[in-house]
Amino acid sequence: MTVHPALVLILGALLVPLFKGRAKSLYVILLPLLALLAVYALPLGNFFNVSWLAGFGEMTLLRSDKLAKAFGFIFTINATAAFIYAFYLRDNTQHVSALMYIGGALGAVFAGDLITLYIFWEIMAIASTMLILARRSKRSYGAAFRYILVHIIGGLFLLAGIVITFNYSGSIDFKAFDPETGRHAGTWLILLGFLVNAAAPPFSAWLSDAYPEGTITGSVILSAYTTKTAVYTLIRGFPGWEILMVVGCVMALYGIIYALLENDMRRILAYSIINQVGFMVCAVGVGTAICLDGAVAHAFCHIIYKSLLWMSAGAVLYRVGMSKCTELGGLYKSMPWSLWLGTIGALAISAVPLTSGFTSKTMILYGAADEKLFIPWLILEIASAGVFLHAGIKFPYFVFFAKDRGHRVQEAPKSMVGGMLILAFFCIFLGLCPGPLYSILPHAQNVTALALDVVDVDGHVHHFTAWKFAKVVTQMQLLLLSALTFFVWIKWLKRTDTIVLDTDWLYRRGGRIFYRGADRFLNTANEKTHRFFIVKFIGWIGRFTKSAPSRILVMVMTPFWRARGLEENDLLEKQQAFYEDARLGAFPIGRAAIFAVILLGLLYILG
Repeated sequence: MTVHPALVLILGALLVPLFKGRAKSLYVILLPLLALLAVYALPLGNFFNVSWLAGFGEMTLLRSDKLAKAFGFIFTINATAAFIYAFYLRDNTQHVSALMYIGGALGAVFAGDLITLYIFWEIMAIASTMLILARRSKRSYGAAFRYILVHIIGGLFLLAGIVITFNYSGSIDFKAFDPETGRHAGTWLILLGFLVNAAAPPFSAWLSDAYPEGTITGSVILSAYTTKTAVYTLIRGFPGWEILMVVGCVMALYGIIYALLENDMRRILAYSIINQVGFMVCAVGVGTAICLDGAVAHAFCHIIYKSLLWMSAGAVLYRVGMSKCTELGGLYKSMPWSLWLGTIGALAISAVPLTSGFTSKTMILYGAADEKLFIPWLILEIASAGVFLHAGIKFPYFVFFAKDRGHRVQEAPKSMVGGMLILAFFCIFLGLCPGPLYSILPHAQNVTALALDVVDVDGHVHHFTAWKFAKVVTQMQLLLLSALTFFVWIKWLKRTDTIVLDTDWLYRRGGRIFYRGADRFLNTANEKTHRFFIVKFIGWIGRFTKSAPSRILVMVMTPFWRARGLEENDLLEKQQAFYEDARLGAFPIGRAAIFAVILLGLLYILG
């Protein structure tokens, strides 16, 4: 029997409130394990085809292929480690939201059509917002509000693109859009919707604004799914779109610069996500089989080491209650497990040989060099060195070493250490033996423990291994240069208690200016409208309605009165007396009847 992995988590989330204490924690660990087994057991093919939206054709709720399963594996593995890390937690809101969020990510990955993708896309947006709100602080409420607004806009881009694309092609199948013939308003809007979730500048500020304001466990989970689901959709829908090389390179540099400027440890890691996703986006833009497999492999490894880093930061926040580098330091004495396990994640993100980041990032660099793309290759090499500066050295140094702030706290809870141990194991194992990772890549063939063959569409075979002497030496030289730069410039790299302005400043400040301007404009327009229409125009209508019949009748009767020989003064008195009788309603019955007949006759003639 074929089981949809997303439904395991989404339906399972509904039962979380029924469990109490340790049973609740065990239950939420069991669910992603079951989802992992469901992914493993999935045969290749399309399943659960339904037609319930008239006019849109058949929807494929579950498409299973090597690409989808690769992301399914890492999403469920990471979820298992995250819930082990959160074993101490008993908050129904966080558990239900996290399971719905991860289930939404799995549903998007296994979606075979654009409508199904959109439905799960929105489930992700709503559930992830709840993980930010769950911290229940003023800052988290504000961040969640801005977060959902950005994702509503991104969702509208995606929905508009889907509708236009369907109108253009008559199909809702989610497949690769040809970079030459598939460019139209619909595909550009879909791409824009994906890039919002990928945190591509200038839409990236939502990530660094919201993720650090989530709960300890919530931020660990948030770091893994939204941006990597977006990477999956780019690999699926937009391979070879050259604009993505530009976007990816900008992201890689942008993330480094802001991470180096940032003072908050969790915001450093948030900007680091943008930097790392930039490598994947650039690889999708190159579009060759080796680069696409490199993007998948790097997404897989990135989820592991980035979650490990967020776990380490979360452990510090859990014990110390602070997250700014200017408030931390000297924690290596109190939290050695959090230090060393976090350091493994820092080494992996820096692509140090013997770690997972080295075996995945090298594939992307190899693919760019193989296509003779010198500028993207050079930018990614520079960005790779920069990663070691901000995540490899800056994060552990200023949090665990630097100036001793006198924090004497206990080590993180055992469940937290256990979750970090699992991910640290994968960081080292996939660095020493990447074969199991290579074997699940979409284009991989002839996989060994350290190497694989990747076949391009044109039949060209790439025999890839990261373990080449020249590459290892070059990478170590690059890392040592970064380390030397850090300690030479450490005086200038020390952070002060300042705020780094990002593009969210534009809509934070711009939103206030817009609100005040709209308030002034609309209230002024409302006042003018009230004065003209309500006070003057409606008053005139009332007066006209009251006096118009008598004026019309006076106009009719005046020629008769003149014919009787009335002088002007007498005529004026007659008219005024008539107006007064009309105002008082003092007409004799016979006269009123005659006037009524005359008025009706006039209305009949005019009609």
